[in-house]
Parts: sequence; structure tokens; C-alpha cells
Amino acid sequence: MSNQLDPIQSCPVTSTEQIPLTTATTPLVATPLVTPTIKVPVVLAEPTLQIAVEADITLTPAATEIKRVKKHVFLNQVKLVPVAFTRIAGTDFFMVTRAKLFVAGHIRKNIEYASAECNGALQDRIADVPFSGFTDLTFPQTIGGPFPILGISEFAEANFLNETTQMDARLDKAFFQNLVKYNEQPFGELVAANFFELDFSPVMADPEGTFDTLREKIVLELTVKVLQVQQIRLGTGTNVITPNLTGLTPPVSPTVTPPVIHPTESC
Repeated sequence: MSNQLDPIQSCPVTSTEQIPLTTATTPLVATPLVTPTIKVPVVLAEPTLQIAVEADITLTPAATEIKRVKKHVFLNQVKLVPVAFTRIAGTDFFMVTRAKLFVAGHIRKNIEYASAECNGALQDRIADVPFSGFTDLTFPQTIGGPFPILGISEFAEANFLNETTQMDARLDKAFFQNLVKYNEQPFGELVAANFFELDFSPVMADPEGTFDTLREKIVLELTVKVLQVQQIRLGTGTNVITPNLTGLTPPVSPTVTPPVIHPTESC
């Protein structure tokens, strides 16, 4: 009987030789546009929010040492709620000058730790730490920057006299008008997350001792983009294009006359 080992067999696979293709430059014809109008997402704000959360995470089996913690952020919502407006002259649309930005989501933590078992495998614990909050935004964020734009819907009603008596109302007759504007919803995008974290056992463990609870204090600096799809007219003077929808009550920018203050006469 031979003591020599059998030679290692190769593992061939099927391959297909690729045929080289020829390439040629495609001629392009440019059509001149003096002032094209495009519809694109416009960055309204890019704030960095500081979020502080605390959580207790149970470890089963108990841990003797934390080896590594990896973190990611998942956002459930980024919602803009306008609270102050300025009318766009000659239209029924308004620029938002101040708004509350609501943010909610969770931090997904992957904790790797050693247990008390000698030569044991590393344990893995995944935990979702929720957070939510809001911040105040003013627009424009920079000089000459964009505003969120919203159109306000209009409802009007006209009532009539009793044409027989001219003394009372016709409750069975009315005129209604509704102008409904459908706006582009501002939305958010996740940009970056910067974590500052302190992890410790609420009860200090002895050397080589175990602990089954990990208390975490996390400061998260979360950067998001707030955008809205808007119509932009390109050219020398780039402008945001707003439709002029005529309702029964045309928009009029009120002119406020400051009160005249007379000096108080002394007796």
C-alpha cells in the first residue's frame, strides 16, 4: 500500500470568452434654450441636530468585557411644520419663514462582548434605541437662499335673500367655491451621524466578574437635508417660478400705515 497522499484535484469552472465590441462617438445636437424652466429638489436647510438618549440594554448571557459596538441610524420621519408665512406678491402662495422640524428614528446598536466562559465564542446583542424630537428652523438659512413654498386653499360661500319677502334668508340655496392647491411635500434625507457614547454597568463588576445590564448614554449629532421640489427658471437671474391661481378673492398685499404718535403736552 502506498503512503503517498493523493494529489489535490483542480476544480474547473465553465467560462465564456467575451467578444470585443467596437465603439464610436455619438454625435449630439444642442438645442438652444434662453431661459429653461426645470423642476428639481431644492435644499431648504441642512441642520445638524444634537440628540441625547439613555438606555439600559440587557445582556444574556452575562458579559465580562465589551469588545466592540457598531452603530447606525434609521429615520422614521423628517417632517416640516410651517408656523410663519410671507405672501408671494401677486399670488395666493406663501413663503415659509419659520417652521418646526420633527425628527424620529432609532439607533441600531450591534454589541459584541465576551462571556464568563473560558475560550468561549464572542456574544452578539442587537438593540434598537428610539429617539424623537424637534427643532426650530428659520428661512432663508443663508442670505438669498430658498424658502419652502405653500399654496393656501380657499373656500367661499354666498347666501341669498328670500326673493319673495326680501326679509329672510333662503336656507335652501347657497353658492360655494373651493380652490384647492396641491403642494409639494417637503421631505428629508439622512446625511451623517456622529456618535459620542459612554457605556458602563450600573453596578461595577469585579475583575473577571460579570454584568448583565449595559447602561448607555449617547450624544448623537445628526445631520439631515430638508428639501422641496420646486420649479426653477435658469438664466442670468435664476428665479423660483410660482403659479398664479386666481380665486374669487384676488391676493392683495396689505399696506400698513404706521400710526401717527403725537407728543404729550405738558400741563
